[in-house]
Amino acid sequence: MKKVLAINSGSSSFKYKLFSFPSEQVIAKGGAERVGMPNSIFKIKLANGNEYIKNMSIPTQKDAVKLLIECLKKYQVVENLSEIKGVGHRIVNGGEVFSSSVVIDNHNLHKLERIAQFAPLHNGPETEGVKAFMSILPNVPQIAVFDTAYHHTLDAVHYLYSIPYKYYKDYAVRKYGAHGTFVRYVAPRAAKMMHKNINIARLIVCHLGSGSLINFGTD
Repeated sequence: MKKVLAINSGSSSFKYKLFSFPSEQVIAKGGAERVGMPNSIFKIKLANGNEYIKNMSIPTQKDAVKLLIECLKKYQVVENLSEIKGVGHRIVNGGEVFSSSVVIDNHNLHKLERIAQFAPLHNGPETEGVKAFMSILPNVPQIAVFDTAYHHTLDAVHYLYSIPYKYYKDYAVRKYGAHGTFVRYVAPRAAKMMHKNINIARLIVCHLGSGSLINFGTD
């Protein structure tokens, strides 16, 4: 049985799911809230329905990662860390550097650090989480999946703002798109349910949650 972690970090949050393959069963999920703030909370829910909640100090994303690994061992979700074969990280903004998912090696890690300003509440903490996993699971592939990658087919007419061009040239100010991983799944799925060709379907895709987005798809 192979196990894969999916990680989603924010400025003060850390969410995870652990999947077993090939069944794709979620065998543990949860997260940390109020990371770096007083009264932090860590949760883990197991496949048998048991849930454990801890109120404790979680100063950094690195601490949240360590706590997750400790809980996976403590509650016998994994007997050995070698069971974890991969870790996928949701990265909010890949800038113009990343147009698709990538394996994070030291070279790509440096690139991530350089584009942190494009999503300061997310990219920075997520990068810190990536570093923590690379340290704890040094031989496990770390994969970055970018929300902005889906929107890289936009041409300049659509991604440039109606502001002086120098702001784009000097500071990379442009539209990057958001929640692309969500749209990539939902749009083709919706088109299939309506028996329409995704390439010509007219769709409005709404992502409503802590972060909200509306995408317009036209022919």
